[in-house]
Amino acid sequence: MKLKMPTKKVYEVKQLCGVVEKISSLVSKLVEPLHPQVEEHQPKNIKHLSHTFSREKRHLFDLSDKDYFFDSKTRSSIVFEILKRTKCKAKYSMGITTLLGNGVYTAAYPLHDGAINEESAVPNDRKLLYEEWANYSVFYKYQPIGLVRKYFGEKIGLYFAWLGLYTQMLIPASLVGVIVFLYGCATVDDNIPSMEICHPRYNITMCPLCDRVCSYWKLSTACATARASHLFDNPATVFFSIFMALWAAMFMEHWKRRQMRLNYEWDLTGFEDEEDHPRAEYEFRVMQKSLSKDQKSQHKIEKLTCQDRLPAYMTNVVMMLLMIGVTFAIVFGVILYRISTKAALYMSSNPVTRSNAQLTVKTTAAIINLVVILILDEVYGTVARWLTVLEVPKTDKSFEERLIFKTFILKFVNAFTPIIYIAFFRGRLVGRPGSYLYVFESYRMEECAHGGCLMELCIQLSITMLGKQLIQNNLFEIGVPKLKKLIRYIRSKQGAFQEEERQKKLQRYETDHFLEPFAGLTPEYMEMIIQFGFVTLFVASFPLAPLFALLNNIIEIRLDAKKFVTELRRPVAARAKDIGIWYNLLRGVANVAVIINAFVISFTSDFIPRMVYQYMYSPDGSMHGFVNNTLSYFNVSHFQQGKEPMDPLYLGHPIEMCRYKDYREPPWSTTPYEISKEFWAVLAVRLAFVIVFQNVVMLMSDIVDWLIPDIPKDISLQIHKEKILLVDLFLKEEQGKTRNLESRSCTEGKKNCSSRSSSNNNNSSTVAQPYSGLHTNSTNSLKR
Repeated sequence: MKLKMPTKKVYEVKQLCGVVEKISSLVSKLVEPLHPQVEEHQPKNIKHLSHTFSREKRHLFDLSDKDYFFDSKTRSSIVFEILKRTKCKAKYSMGITTLLGNGVYTAAYPLHDGAINEESAVPNDRKLLYEEWANYSVFYKYQPIGLVRKYFGEKIGLYFAWLGLYTQMLIPASLVGVIVFLYGCATVDDNIPSMEICHPRYNITMCPLCDRVCSYWKLSTACATARASHLFDNPATVFFSIFMALWAAMFMEHWKRRQMRLNYEWDLTGFEDEEDHPRAEYEFRVMQKSLSKDQKSQHKIEKLTCQDRLPAYMTNVVMMLLMIGVTFAIVFGVILYRISTKAALYMSSNPVTRSNAQLTVKTTAAIINLVVILILDEVYGTVARWLTVLEVPKTDKSFEERLIFKTFILKFVNAFTPIIYIAFFRGRLVGRPGSYLYVFESYRMEECAHGGCLMELCIQLSITMLGKQLIQNNLFEIGVPKLKKLIRYIRSKQGAFQEEERQKKLQRYETDHFLEPFAGLTPEYMEMIIQFGFVTLFVASFPLAPLFALLNNIIEIRLDAKKFVTELRRPVAARAKDIGIWYNLLRGVANVAVIINAFVISFTSDFIPRMVYQYMYSPDGSMHGFVNNTLSYFNVSHFQQGKEPMDPLYLGHPIEMCRYKDYREPPWSTTPYEISKEFWAVLAVRLAFVIVFQNVVMLMSDIVDWLIPDIPKDISLQIHKEKILLVDLFLKEEQGKTRNLESRSCTEGKKNCSSRSSSNNNNSSTVAQPYSGLHTNSTNSLKR
């Protein structure tokens, strides 16, 4: 292990000067109440020069207090590393991981510092974390990241630092999202298309929404849906989509700078990932492979090749495709549910049921999708781990990266497939009256409401996001660990004791054994990455997503903190200088978000059709007549046999012509029901907008990336200063060694001269003199 520890050498950290210093000092005073009450043992303007610890360089370090030179998490890491490297009796086995894998030991974990609930408990870092971090009453304060790192290690410290920065960055995004939503609320009464739909003068008769049981209906009945759609489908959403793309780029850059600052403060600037030891499962497979070979090849070093893993790879591909197919099948099943339920509700004799059929179908389908997503999330997590185990990765790092990739793919597809269907496919594979598209020759494909699919997309997105955050991220994280802890307690031998007696009799290692084992940071990161997808991917349809994410994360930070401090066994401290593969996933989601938002604005919302009508077809350059322009005519006598409404006089008078939303030629034209020129004009503008929007936003993101340096200037200067001081320190040490050698050689030369001159006079003294000189030199060397 290469542990970088502070040396005796201390240097002054360069402070800000001038106006910047005054502003920084003022800000520090303003935010002072937001800082946790955690003592800082070292002044901020003083820092110890750090170097990799070794026995040969012990004189560089302050070892006056050997008991506290290494803190508790470093000592536990050293002990665990020793246990991992200690050979077992088996030839191919190594360390505690093999013993755990074979069931010799049930668990191996560092101990927590002490009790947290007892008033008489000795003050310790765990108790301090519980009071100043894992407490809902301090939700408004900054996290004590330094203490988190000291107690749990750098890897967990980086996770909470990233989560804290992400939550802080959600504050401006939430404010802008609320402003965009309020803009929609303020302008809904001035929106001409929704006014035309709601006005009694525009008494437009619409074609039936389903076969036979549905009848003709008036467009004015969609007034509420049209007004609600304007809250999310207005010109401000385009601005908000661009803002969120730039926000994601700034978040990435801000995190890189924050990460470099933490690397400097935590002495990780020169840290490189150490070579991982092979996993116990990998060594066991290698042993099996070696035993199956001939005795002649036993001297060769065996390893698992791609050919050995080929069955596992094939199983991975087949199972991943199968799981994705299951997701698609369930989405298709929900589509059939919506179609059949809508037809059944329209057959009801209750007018209230008929009038609320659309809203009922949308809401129940969204809830069904949520329940299915929650169930499949747990299934997919188990399947991903099983598939990764089949591959037998060599190291823990390789195992973790493969598990993360599989879990992300499955959970991302599971969470966003229903939303992608509503955004880009629903209402586009319908056909037209008299020539509808059917599934299984009886289910007519569903259409969007007249206000477009954006409102339905908003409902699906809000229910899925809020449901996952409330149920999966919060209730499951609170309830499941407590339930497992209770089950372990009941199954234990101590279950017969009363609570007070049990606490008196159990030692610390026994008390910690009842806690939930630490399963890694993958579940914590995964839920935040999926949330990041909800915040960025479809933000054009739901500008309140950042606000709900912010409210969730304020609770999530304290919930995770409480879980780590009170519900989980203390993990072995792991060092890391970055968040690893998660940064690449975040970058990928942010890039995909630009493309998806461009398509949402172009094809899901009515932004482009409104612009095309206003600047190309409107007689007076206004939006008056837009609704009529988007509706085509259909002659009711052209209905297919058996598809016409059962109650054609539902509106009280016979209907000859009905309207439907599409760009098609009227029935009296020479090419009836063919796609009109307006359709191609709108499509061309939509595709052009996607290209322009994507390239402009990507260019702006690259400019932000270029303008903001990855390493803060002051940190770059301090790192350079550390390198210079370290070189000077070793140069002085080498010069001291050279002087010692020169003085030693001179001393030995004088002794040799005196011994040769005295040898002629007294031969009996030649034996004692050299040893006397050696003893003196060694003594002087030790003193120096």
